[in-house]
Amino acid sequence: MAKQPATIFVCQNCGSQSRKWLGQCPDCSEWNTMVEEKFRAQAQSRSYSGGGFSAKPVAFDSIEPQDEARTSSGIEEFDRTLGGGIVAGSLVLIGGAPGIGKSTIVLQIAEQLAQNGQKVLYVSGEESERQIKMRGERLGVSAEGLFILPETNLNSILAEAESLKADLVIVDSIQTVFSEKIESAPGSVSQVREVATQFMMFAKQTGTPVFLTGHVTKEGSIAGPKTLEHIVDTVIYFEGDRHHNHRIIRATKNRFGAANEIGVFEMTGSGLVPVGNPSELFLQERPEGASGSVVTVCMEGTRPMLVEVQALVSGTKFGSGRRMCQGFDHNRASLLIAVMEKRLGMQLSGDDVFINIAGGLEVDEPAADLGVIAAIASSFRNLQIPPETAVFGEVGLTGEVRGVLQAQTRAREAQTLGFKKLILPESNKKGLEKLLGIRVVGVKDLEEAIDELF
Repeated sequence: MAKQPATIFVCQNCGSQSRKWLGQCPDCSEWNTMVEEKFRAQAQSRSYSGGGFSAKPVAFDSIEPQDEARTSSGIEEFDRTLGGGIVAGSLVLIGGAPGIGKSTIVLQIAEQLAQNGQKVLYVSGEESERQIKMRGERLGVSAEGLFILPETNLNSILAEAESLKADLVIVDSIQTVFSEKIESAPGSVSQVREVATQFMMFAKQTGTPVFLTGHVTKEGSIAGPKTLEHIVDTVIYFEGDRHHNHRIIRATKNRFGAANEIGVFEMTGSGLVPVGNPSELFLQERPEGASGSVVTVCMEGTRPMLVEVQALVSGTKFGSGRRMCQGFDHNRASLLIAVMEKRLGMQLSGDDVFINIAGGLEVDEPAADLGVIAAIASSFRNLQIPPETAVFGEVGLTGEVRGVLQAQTRAREAQTLGFKKLILPESNKKGLEKLLGIRVVGVKDLEEAIDELF
């Protein structure tokens, strides 16, 4: 029988294992991610010790259907992101850059639930009780049912949560919690996987929802193995930067609701304040009488949002023009510029083209294609697009304007905000002619769209 190695090397990005150190992981091709860990001869038990039971197969027809009983977090925008509220026994992972507001939002949720008579256990592995107390006083937290536990030992955390019979457990953050079964350091692949699995078993067997906050890497993904996002029920990312006051939380995975649902908040001195109408927030500083600006209608989950697309076309001193994008995919922008040169005859190869989604929002859906092309054409011709006009539509390589999903929802949002003219794909025009106060124009290709715009 071959002798087992005393140590192994584990990739901190994907969890791949090797008996020797490698500079590059053979599975995910990342460099310098192999870390030495002690080898475990036998797999540890992954069942939560408190009241464990052996599951038995159940016939599908005999299972009683029931709607998930949801509990409101007290913050409407956060409930929207979760799909309507907090589901009992769910495991939610919240990720985001340092200082973006993860600890602030979970403390606000804890305070709202505690005021409603529920017990909330806030586990902090990075801050002491006094630090959390200072932040809580700044946020105006004064709830009797909120309990703070500065602990990083997994067994101690589970024991306290069970004895307290908490209605919600918040762990800030999962990279600081360690299990005594694993001999590697906290935050390693083995520790994060083991800790997340134990919290998942605790949540499912006790029906207690658990919120985990997680660090992110420099690429913006949650630190730790990718299996961490497969274990949890819901993955929420914080978006935004320090140059803007608003923050966006986006559900990239949700077993209890729609994925890609977002909630918009404004960062203030007293915490994160929900924004009821994000379209007004992104359009409030729109310039008047300027070329290169147009409003397009995007869908973020089930929510329509009007955003301003800005473009600047200027001559270049070099042989070929630069393409720079903020909030829009660079490769997609290069493709649309090539379509404009081929189908509209606009020679942009010798010009610098800059594209910006005002307000710091990231737009990645094809329905913004027509808005980007309209903004570039407006700046290239130095002609203003009427400010009461909104556009949306996907553009193909042959210059056709293709239909998009949920056109009626988009049109009603434009109507609500007072737009008088809406340019959209011809295939989406049916059923929208009856909208009061707005003229709906369907176009089949880019030439028709440009004629309508100017």
